[in-house]
Amino acid sequence: MRYAVIGDIHANLEAFTAVLNDIEKRGGVEKIWCLGDIVDYGPDPHECIELLRQRNHIAVAGNHDLAAIGKIDITEFYPDAAAANRWTSRQLQPADIEYLRNLPPVIEEDNFTLAHGSPRDPAWEYVISPDIAGENLPYFKSPFCLVGHTHKPVIFRYQENGDCSLDQFPDDIELTLGQDRLMLNPGGVGQPRDGDPRASYAIYDSESMVVHLYRVAYDIATTQAKMLECGLPVGLISRLSYGR
Repeated sequence: MRYAVIGDIHANLEAFTAVLNDIEKRGGVEKIWCLGDIVDYGPDPHECIELLRQRNHIAVAGNHDLAAIGKIDITEFYPDAAAANRWTSRQLQPADIEYLRNLPPVIEEDNFTLAHGSPRDPAWEYVISPDIAGENLPYFKSPFCLVGHTHKPVIFRYQENGDCSLDQFPDDIELTLGQDRLMLNPGGVGQPRDGDPRASYAIYDSESMVVHLYRVAYDIATTQAKMLECGLPVGLISRLSYGR
């Protein structure tokens, strides 16, 4: 089977649509694995939930998804994020709230563990270093793990002696899965933060055991114009241009 691995859509309908179109151009997939943060920051939370629900998919809950329905406190959010979250909460329809409420924190499927932040702390923990990735190894039993949350595509590789290394996850290579246990982050669809403003996602082929990262240009200006019209924070609007 072929799976699309996406995360951090963040209510960016233009980016999400561009990714879905790119998936179809590459032959399509049987299922989407979503790593959470479907909503918040962007101007189209309901539309992104609705579009995802039209596809065969599984999804885990992200911290922004949970905050938007009041399941976690936003006091730890920085001011722009808190303001966007309050706006997002007012846009959600009852079916959206019910959908987000039922998202699990962790899913295991086809040799992978899926979590938004980390297997150890699914909603909040940022896996940003080999040390943090190494500490998470006991928290998943599958050979491979998929996480989002940082909006940066990276590969953490576990060694037999327990050490862990960090590699960038470029979009010009095919990653063949083997004996090494790995933690992979496909980057962010709706708000990349690695200096490349293009949407980021991956396709996993379970027959060939290959993962390929893809970057997709989208209409950033349209998303920004929508955000401005909605009164979302200027900092969130401007950062889309730079992928930061």
